[in-house]
Amino acid sequence: MTTDRSDIPETGSAAAGPDRKLLIDGELVGATGTYPSYNPATEALVGYAPDATVAEAHAAIAAARKAFDTGTWATDVEQRIHCLDQLHRALTDNLEELRELTIAEVGATLALTRAAQLEDPIGIVKYYADLLRTYSFTEDLGAVEYLKQQHRRWVEKEAAGVVSAIIAYNYPNQLALAKLAPALAAGCTVVLKAAPDTPLITLALGEIIKRHTDIPAGVVNILSSSRIDVGEAMTTHPEVDLITFTGSTAVGRQIMSAAGTGLKRVFLELGGKSAAIALDDADYPAVARYAAFAATLNAGQACALTTRLLVPRADHDAVVDLVAANMARVRHGDPRDRKTYMGPLISERQRDKVDGLVQRAVAAGARLVTGGEKVGPGYFYTPTLLAGVDPDSEIAQEEVFGPVLAVTPYDGDDDAVRIANHSAYGLSGAVFSADERRALAIARRVRTGTFSINGGNYFHPDAPFGGYKQSGIGREMGVAGLEEFLERKTLASILN
Repeated sequence: MTTDRSDIPETGSAAAGPDRKLLIDGELVGATGTYPSYNPATEALVGYAPDATVAEAHAAIAAARKAFDTGTWATDVEQRIHCLDQLHRALTDNLEELRELTIAEVGATLALTRAAQLEDPIGIVKYYADLLRTYSFTEDLGAVEYLKQQHRRWVEKEAAGVVSAIIAYNYPNQLALAKLAPALAAGCTVVLKAAPDTPLITLALGEIIKRHTDIPAGVVNILSSSRIDVGEAMTTHPEVDLITFTGSTAVGRQIMSAAGTGLKRVFLELGGKSAAIALDDADYPAVARYAAFAATLNAGQACALTTRLLVPRADHDAVVDLVAANMARVRHGDPRDRKTYMGPLISERQRDKVDGLVQRAVAAGARLVTGGEKVGPGYFYTPTLLAGVDPDSEIAQEEVFGPVLAVTPYDGDDDAVRIANHSAYGLSGAVFSADERRALAIARRVRTGTFSINGGNYFHPDAPFGGYKQSGIGREMGVAGLEEFLERKTLASILN
C-alpha cells in the first residue's frame, strides 16, 4: 500500500483541478494553506482544497449574519424561488462535470451517480423550489373571545437565521443539498462545511452558485478544512442560530453539547445499525438478494443500510448460503465501469477500522462466510458476510460503515422485534413476509424513523428522513425538512 504519495500523478481531470476556492460573502477565495484530496479507487491525487482556518469560518459566519439581517432573502419568497430554480438548472447543466468529480473523489460508482450520489440530490433543489410555490408561511388560528373582546390569532413561520451545516463524506452531494435547499427555501443564510475527505465536490457547488445564480452575497458560504477547530467555531459562534450535522453519533454528541452553551437549535442525522427481518413465510431468495446488495451499496458507507439480517433459527444456515451466493455476484472494482456495483472505502484509515471490527467479530465467535479481505490498489474491502452473530456483540451493535453484513438467528416474531430494537440506533429497517399485514405489524413495533416493507423504497425528496434514539434529532427532506429551518411566531390582534 502506498504511503509516500509525492510521486503519484494527478488524475488529469479538468473537473478536479487544484484551484478550487472557498465561497465567502459572494467571492471565491483561497486560504493560506491547502490540503490534498485523493481518489480512493486509485490513490491518485485528485486536487487540492483550501484549508480554511477559524478566521475564514468567522468571516463566513459574519457574511451570513449580515446577509440575513440586512438583505431581503429571509422575506422575499419569489426571490428564493427564482434562485433555487437557477441553482437546479445550473446543477443540471454541469451534471457531467459533477459526475466526473464525484466518481474521482468519492469513489462513487457510475450507477450511483445516476441515483443517490448525484442526480437524485439535484432533484431535491427542484422539490423545494416547487414547494415554495404552494407552501403557506401563515397559519390562521381563528378568533376567540377574551374579556368580552374578539381576538384574531395567527402563526407566521419565519426563517431561523444563520445556519451552520456540516456534512459527511459518504454522499456529499445528497448531504449538502438536503441541508442547503430547504435552508435556503426557508429564508435562512448558510455556512456549509465540506467533509475533509471529499472537499472538492462541495467546493464545486460553491463555484456553481457564484457563477450561475443570483443568490446574494453572504447567503451561501462554503468552506473546506482539515482542521477540527473550524467545525468547533461553526458550532459555538454566537452569531449562528441553528446547526445541522450529518456524521457519527460520537461527533453529534459533541456538537449537541457545544451548542447547548448558547441554546442553539440543533438537528442531527447520525449513525445506524439497521436490521432486516426475514419472517418465516418470507421469500428467502428475495431476502438474500436484498440483504447482499443493500449491505454493500456504496461499499457499506451509508447510515441507513440494513447491516443486520435477522432470520428464523431453523433457517439460519440456508439463508446464509443464499446470501453468500448473492454476495459473490457483487462486482467491486473500477467505479467508472458500468458493471461495477461497489466501489472503494473512502480511505485506508476507514478500511483498517472496518477490518478491525471484522477480525474482532471472528475472534468473538462469529463465522466468516465470505470476504474480510483488503484489495488494492485503492481502498477496497471485499463484500463480507458474518453468520451466527451474537446480538450483544460489538459487530451487531457498532456501526461498521463498510460492506459487512451480520446474520443473527431469532426465535419467533417477538424475539425478532426485540433484537431489532436492541440497539442504540433507530434509523431504518426492513421486514419481509408473504403477509403484508403481518409485516406492517412488525414494522410498527420497530423503533426507527424509516422502514421498508418487502423492499419498498421510502427515500425521495418529499419523504422525511431521520431517526429515533441515537440516530439523530429532526428530519431532512419533505415538508418536515423545510420546517426544521423555520421559527414560529404567534400573533394576535383585537377585532373591532
